Amino acid sequence: MNSLRVRIGFLGLALLAGLSAPATTASAGTAPAPTVEELRLDGAVPQEILRRSGFDTVAPEFARALGSAHSYAQARRAVAHDGSALWRRAVDRAQGRGPAGGDLSRDDDRPLYWARLGMTREVRTWQPGFGLSDTQRAALLDELERTSRGQADIRYPHGTGAEGSEGDKGAKGAEGIRRILVTGFDPFTLDRDIRISNPSGATALALDGAVIETADGPARVETAVFPVRWQDFAEGTVERTLRPYLPQVDLFTTVSQGRVGRFDIERTNGAWRGGFPDNDNIGRTETVPVTDPASQPQWTATTLPYAAIAAADTGRFPVYDHTEVTEIPAGGADPVVRPDGPTPGSTARAGGGGNYLSNEIAYRATLLRDRLGLHDVLPGGHVHTPVLQFGTGNTDPATGAVTDPEFVRNRLDIIAQVRSIVTVAINETERARD
Repeated sequence: MNSLRVRIGFLGLALLAGLSAPATTASAGTAPAPTVEELRLDGAVPQEILRRSGFDTVAPEFARALGSAHSYAQARRAVAHDGSALWRRAVDRAQGRGPAGGDLSRDDDRPLYWARLGMTREVRTWQPGFGLSDTQRAALLDELERTSRGQADIRYPHGTGAEGSEGDKGAKGAEGIRRILVTGFDPFTLDRDIRISNPSGATALALDGAVIETADGPARVETAVFPVRWQDFAEGTVERTLRPYLPQVDLFTTVSQGRVGRFDIERTNGAWRGGFPDNDNIGRTETVPVTDPASQPQWTATTLPYAAIAAADTGRFPVYDHTEVTEIPAGGADPVVRPDGPTPGSTARAGGGGNYLSNEIAYRATLLRDRLGLHDVLPGGHVHTPVLQFGTGNTDPATGAVTDPEFVRNRLDIIAQVRSIVTVAINETERARD
């Protein structure tokens, strides 16, 4: 997911409001219009994806639940329940539990994406019979985003994770279980090809709750998915989601779709937004906005065991230790590409993962790691997957099928290879600690 030197085109809306938020403004007749992202939902391809997965019933059922709410408190309960149910349904489908709901392959991340947009559109355009303030509507949307993305569903067993005792960093959790956190993204560049799937989101669904057997025992993986929207990131969705868990996990990796035919372990992340449009067709060109900008570094670095990952046989796609960045050198004025990483005192213009939201989630997650004092004890960084490509003869967005056997094979292979990369990373981490 790059924007500078990119080869492909390539989270909520307000901070959570309490149940006591005043209901004084908007009611019937003043609900906002759907977003650009939500308007795509009416196209033939999204509707086919929903129908062929059984997720076409999600938004109508949610609309009925929302319509039966007679207060803000009741509406919020409905949102939290149905948002969480959507995430669990998508995870269960991806992992072979329950009905497939149709002939679309279970590994597909797109039903979750389009069903969520159907739900957010219902909340955004809802005109209840009681007073609903703009702040309350934004809080409902935020609750829906968090719950339907797995961000409120991160649960490590037996008191590990954010609800467990912190203990010494590097000590195993309950019953010797290591803890791994993995994040993915929604599909993006949908105006180029609305059929697009994101293998990082599919990986999050496939790995949520999975137990990986490592050389030092089992490791539990928990996952979450983030939106491809600049504003959500500026409002702190990454930090809010990850902050409770980073002090508790043994390894984390953010994941996104990157370059054609290859995996990249991104060595360095930059504090720059390059302006490429997000899923609402909004661009941002600026320094990545964070709290305490006075102490904000231009660069952060991975602490994943990148050399061991790149050297391991993890699957059919090559894996690279990717070190290239784009910087404005100290005292300079123009951007310069540096194959071996940034030079002292330089200003970021692109990290190894570019200057789009994949670079930004890597920058934010690793900056949070460092601000929590975990740089030397917590392996974490970013993995870029290959671009998920359709099969030969199915590349025309206007006439192509929504899926094909090669498309499914590519996605399954990418998911399996991310799992292998995570396994290598946690094994190497254990070896280094021993």
